[in-house]
Amino acid sequence: MTTQGEATLRLLDKADKEIQKLPRVVKGAIYEFQHDFRKNPDARGLRLKQLQGHTRLYSARVSAEYRALLLHTGDRDYILVAVRHRKDVYDNLDRYQYKINDVTGAIEFVDLVSVEQSVSTPRAAGPAPSGPVVEKPERPGPAPALARPLFADLTDEQLLQLGVAAVLLPLIRTITTEAQLLGLTELAPALTEEVLLELYFGKTFDEVLDLVTAPVQAAETVDTEDYATALTRPATRVTTSDTDLQAVLEDDFGRWKVFLHPGQRKIVERANKGSARVSGGPGTGKTIVALHRVKHLVDRLPPGDDKPVLLTTFTKNLAADLRKRLLELGGPETVSRVEIVNIDKLAADVVARAEPGGKRRWIDDAKAIQEWRAMLADLGDTDGDPEFLHAEWTHVILGMAGHSRADYFRTRRPGRGRSISRAQRAEIWRLVEKFRLRLDEKNLWTYRQVAEQAARLEQERAERIRRHQENGLNIHREDASVARVRPRFQHIVVDEAQDLAAAHWRMLRAMVPEGPDDIFLVGDVHQRLYDNHVSLSVLGINIRGRRSTRLTLSYRTTHEILGSAVRLLGEEPWDDLDGETEEITGYRSVLRGAAPVLHGSASWQDELDHIASQISELIDGPAPSIAVCVPERAMVAEVEARLARAGIPATSIGPDGPRLDDVVHVGTMHRFKGLEYQHMIIAGVSGDLVPQPYLRRWEHSDPARYRRELQRARALLFVAATRARDTLHITWHGTPSPFLSDPRT
Repeated sequence: MTTQGEATLRLLDKADKEIQKLPRVVKGAIYEFQHDFRKNPDARGLRLKQLQGHTRLYSARVSAEYRALLLHTGDRDYILVAVRHRKDVYDNLDRYQYKINDVTGAIEFVDLVSVEQSVSTPRAAGPAPSGPVVEKPERPGPAPALARPLFADLTDEQLLQLGVAAVLLPLIRTITTEAQLLGLTELAPALTEEVLLELYFGKTFDEVLDLVTAPVQAAETVDTEDYATALTRPATRVTTSDTDLQAVLEDDFGRWKVFLHPGQRKIVERANKGSARVSGGPGTGKTIVALHRVKHLVDRLPPGDDKPVLLTTFTKNLAADLRKRLLELGGPETVSRVEIVNIDKLAADVVARAEPGGKRRWIDDAKAIQEWRAMLADLGDTDGDPEFLHAEWTHVILGMAGHSRADYFRTRRPGRGRSISRAQRAEIWRLVEKFRLRLDEKNLWTYRQVAEQAARLEQERAERIRRHQENGLNIHREDASVARVRPRFQHIVVDEAQDLAAAHWRMLRAMVPEGPDDIFLVGDVHQRLYDNHVSLSVLGINIRGRRSTRLTLSYRTTHEILGSAVRLLGEEPWDDLDGETEEITGYRSVLRGAAPVLHGSASWQDELDHIASQISELIDGPAPSIAVCVPERAMVAEVEARLARAGIPATSIGPDGPRLDDVVHVGTMHRFKGLEYQHMIIAGVSGDLVPQPYLRRWEHSDPARYRRELQRARALLFVAATRARDTLHITWHGTPSPFLSDPRT
């Protein structure tokens, strides 16, 4: 509650995008202004005054040159809707239009002159690529016909029913090109932007009404004069505090933290009868939704000091990033109720508690394959395939088959490629038994063995809980005798779900009772970096109907980069973690930028010289975030060395993330998951490196495996390409990768 003299000042969604373009000194002045305005809006230095002809619109002094436009919603409540140079504020005051949307009940603001200028001089897609670039030849076609308006097939009544701002209808009727449309949507109210883009990208009126408008439609009849009530509706996306505004001005996550899309908020707050899944392409807000979901679940908990919510992901550096972001979103009071840990550390902790004092040394998949290769050599087995045997042991036997030979013979192998006979299974089991003994003798354990052991321990624990419940014991009472058999968690949230193995899912399933809001997972199978193909329903995680949601609008990657990245994935079908197909179509972005640049060099040294030259041009001014991604580990040091000779500071990305900030980051493709940069250079995308030549050995002997490995290689390139926010530069030496059949086409 505000005291005498104080006021509330919120920032309207979309106003921040214009503010971001202002000089840094002006943004600093805005932050100081809103702090002073809240303390006393009537202070003489702020010069608050009502604009002529407007009952609710005011201006106030931000600095000597800039003025804030403020919408008065009642009492001492104001919304910051724009910041303009003082010479642009007071001319043509009819340009400023504000209204409560009839459909959503949200407050909307439009500067008609700015929108008209944006449409008439739309932002260009960026400069043409320079240098030796793969060019797309011009395609001859018929002479252009008279341009037809993009939305000619829809009536005004239909557009209004979808929630389009009425004041923009005359301008919408003139739009004939995509560039004009993007110019309008950049400054239009959020719902108008989404509706028009969905229609443009092929959705029907009924589909847009159901998918875009219905989720944000006001539940009650909208009073278009009641601004105080409109301010409280979720569809009116505004900040609430000084720290919120500061976060918005500082980084993109700050913006998403404050302006959660109403459709995303519906997913976050939905009460699910069981497990739920959110899929979506890069930059669509999956992780943001997961973090808001965690906070929502914590907010509904009774008071306590336990941690009944688990937030987990695949790698250690991603888990650290989730902890940092959740702390920013919910503060210490939220983080204190959440167990935040990567999945392998979670499994290791389970095993360590059950088997204290263990002295085994853990090895990763690469070292395990080396052990398989050495064992086959010791046995004189020249026909054995160490990669196949390790995958079969890891994903089928450890992941799904239980603990016996008979279990393995009965187990289905979804997504594992070639079929194998009963005799082949018998031989595989024999070799697996020898491999287990070899690891035991060397006191070694693979990460998947740890996960399988953790899954078994948690399943046994879940069975003990079930027996206690059948015997009528209260497992929730404060009693040490039953504390050991309480469920580990009430809710589990999983980020990057596509990378978890079957044993991980069996462990998680056993850690939380099946029921309302038990497991909430987010991921994108097109970003699967590891050979983990699972069927969630087989593993006891059943997701039905509306509990599966797909996000399609990217807030990070430009239209040009996203389109190119999607084409890198090829046309092979992708599974959806449950035996069905996951579509890649429909992803789109409201952001425009430069077309990706493709550059070939004669040699690796020439390519390194080109990379150093490009980075020198990028850093000729304010220090942007730049990264160089390469397919092989040895190339990381070579890139760092070449940049050092050019006087460009750089650091490699390790298992825990980049070692330094504010320098060029260099790493292999796997290291870039979860990161993002203004400028991304993917180097070494040559025919003998991407995909790796050794994959061809399976092209004829195991075609299904060959396709799966190619798909994984494409996914790596897709992940790397979609780390870029502003520009993408793909380079190679010699022959380009077959994946680069001009991804710009």
